[in-house]
Amino acid sequence: MSYIQGETGDWEIVIGLEVHAQITSNAKLFSGAATAFGAEPNSQVSFVDAAFPGMLPVINEYCVEQAVRTGLGLKAKINHHSVFDRKNYFYADLPSGYQISQYQQPIVGEGKLVLDMPDGTSRTVGITRLHLEQDAGKSLHDQHPAKSYIDLNRAGVALMEIVSEPDLRSAEEAGAYLRKLRSILRYIGSCDGNMEEGSMRCDCNVSVRRPGAPFGTRCEIKNVNSIRFVIAAIEYEAQRQVEVLEEGGTIVQETRLWDTTKLVTRSMRSKEEAHDYRYFPDPDLLPLELDPDWVEDIRKTLPELPDEKKARFIEDYKLSAYDAGVLVNEKARADYFETVAKGRDPKIAANWVTGDLFGYLNKAGKEIEDSPVSAENLGGLIDLIADDTISGRIAKEVFETMFETGEKPADIVEKKGLRQVTDTGAIEGAIDAVLAANAGKVEEFRSGKDKLFGFFVGQVMKATQGKANPALVNEILTKKLKG
Repeated sequence: MSYIQGETGDWEIVIGLEVHAQITSNAKLFSGAATAFGAEPNSQVSFVDAAFPGMLPVINEYCVEQAVRTGLGLKAKINHHSVFDRKNYFYADLPSGYQISQYQQPIVGEGKLVLDMPDGTSRTVGITRLHLEQDAGKSLHDQHPAKSYIDLNRAGVALMEIVSEPDLRSAEEAGAYLRKLRSILRYIGSCDGNMEEGSMRCDCNVSVRRPGAPFGTRCEIKNVNSIRFVIAAIEYEAQRQVEVLEEGGTIVQETRLWDTTKLVTRSMRSKEEAHDYRYFPDPDLLPLELDPDWVEDIRKTLPELPDEKKARFIEDYKLSAYDAGVLVNEKARADYFETVAKGRDPKIAANWVTGDLFGYLNKAGKEIEDSPVSAENLGGLIDLIADDTISGRIAKEVFETMFETGEKPADIVEKKGLRQVTDTGAIEGAIDAVLAANAGKVEEFRSGKDKLFGFFVGQVMKATQGKANPALVNEILTKKLKG
């Protein structure tokens, strides 16, 4: 258990997360307006989004399907009856003066999410609910020195609000939760998870308490848009609350903002309660009634999800839990690995993918989808090692060229003349020359200095430009030195 060490003893952090995930859909939740990111301001706004009088919302069935698919992926209860409500508040980027959301009767009920922690343990975090709602527009405060501009392109975009139970106990667990949730959403295809584009945003509810004591008063940190900032914001806010309490103060329930420049949370407003929003069923929308057979048909379309894929990788490929977890974290990684591993030693394939490939991609700032080395070409490289065309050391050099040029490994080997020497006569000749040039060291080896064997191997490899088959070098050298 992770605790904050205060001046007066230990404190426990209690965290619940509300994730707003933008549904991957070409149209908005209640209108046919487009949802493409980066369009010209106010170019994707229908009369419904702009709240023109007399305009009626019409539910987008595909968005409902995406929400159901996500709920199934979270092992959650699908509510066949759900209701849309009006959440009333005024803000300049909310033309209607209310948000269409769900409150007491959401489309998805209780579920769970299993976290794989770095120490090899797992944690199950409860999902309270997933509800559908429309996004608000965006206020732009940096376009004019004295005015704020409003862009309604985002108004009406379909969101899934995924609410966790207050089961998280550290900033690191919160980060692991977001990474796992984003992975599931991407596998399902219901949200692209691009936090930098605002299509996945997180509200963090943070409180502290003495271990075993009742929950403390929580503060909500709104709209944090990166996992790194979520971790930093939670750590700062928890420490702030501990300091307030230890100085004899009280925590005020409020909404706070994360300042990404100063790396502090700042008070925004007092936290509203549900009754402040005057929720009531939207009179323009009928309750959603889902056919159980339709829900089951959606269940059948679910892909193999990360937990199931990880279990299969451990069972079928005999990978460690760590390697399997790294590979299934993103669907593209898992697909890449399976292509490389097909018909080959899966452990060798995993080592190349998680080691060399990921190392080069990280250094280049690339995702696996943008890898210059295709899965087929990496598999081809492993084949060249397996059939003794090249050595493992030469393979590293070939891989570097593959990453730089995207060429096939066999073409690089032929062009650079890197084919491994397996001619025993040629290797024997190189060994004889090395032993003759180092007669003194040969005598030292024969008098008991066994560690010199590595020196002779190195000299032979140097003489053959690294092309000699290492196994043959070891075998012939052993016979020559001990003969």
